[in-house]
Amino acid sequence: MRALNFLIIAGLFATGSVAPLAQQTVVPLYAGVAPGSEGKTAAEAVRITPQGEHVYSSVHHPSITVYLPAPGTATGVGVLVIPGGGHSEIWADHEGFNVAAWLSQHGIAAFVVKYRLAREAGSTYTVEGTELDDVQRAMRVIRSRAVEWSVDPARLGVMGFSAGGELAALVSTRSDAGSPSSQDLVARQSSRPAFQALIYPAIPKNMALSKDTPSAFLACGANDEARISEALPELYLSMKHAGVPAELHVFAGIGHGFGVRKTNPSNVIDWPDLFYRWLGSSGFLRK
Repeated sequence: MRALNFLIIAGLFATGSVAPLAQQTVVPLYAGVAPGSEGKTAAEAVRITPQGEHVYSSVHHPSITVYLPAPGTATGVGVLVIPGGGHSEIWADHEGFNVAAWLSQHGIAAFVVKYRLAREAGSTYTVEGTELDDVQRAMRVIRSRAVEWSVDPARLGVMGFSAGGELAALVSTRSDAGSPSSQDLVARQSSRPAFQALIYPAIPKNMALSKDTPSAFLACGANDEARISEALPELYLSMKHAGVPAELHVFAGIGHGFGVRKTNPSNVIDWPDLFYRWLGSSGFLRK
């Protein structure tokens, strides 16, 4: 299937400015029908909220939307961005396209994944099966085209929001090195992230942590539900005890779903800058 092109207006909301209209490339994750989607003929759906947010559902052809830095500005870092939506929808702007636009403007190649959904009505997909497969496949697709997209495969990480944060945590603890003997070039690639950014994530149960778990940037609002605002600090401590380098930010007075929006309160609007500085202090921004 040929890559499709479409127009997206992406806001650089952390700085209050808006990016110019830009053409982004959409790359299918699978050639032909995705495994497990045989016979799925329903059209992909999108609704637009009163705030202008694009919300996708009925996804049967998973893909990544590619945001590359301007020529000469690439750091070599890549981030797979996973929007949330409760595994029943994908809130693609403030947890996807806006995030990717910000990252690309700062020299980081970003890839927004549109994955199949396990919890929409009538779905036959699963979170730890189909959805995780799509995220792992996205990591492999990016690595298979790393030279083309100026990404260092050793500095490709993952960032997930809410339900997407659950998938980011899953791929960080359930990755593999690929299948070297596969006829499929993509399948030969590793699905392991070099780092993980979990932003107000739904936290998987029984995460297997070790000193080999990818280093982590963790962030949430203090007013989020306890399953996030109290569980994320607990995850930070578990990572610390397991020897996983981690940094935690809990923003006072902030609830769930802040993402990247120009309307965010002042104390959380610059969280992408905190992430960028963490990448630098962790050694990922080296040329």
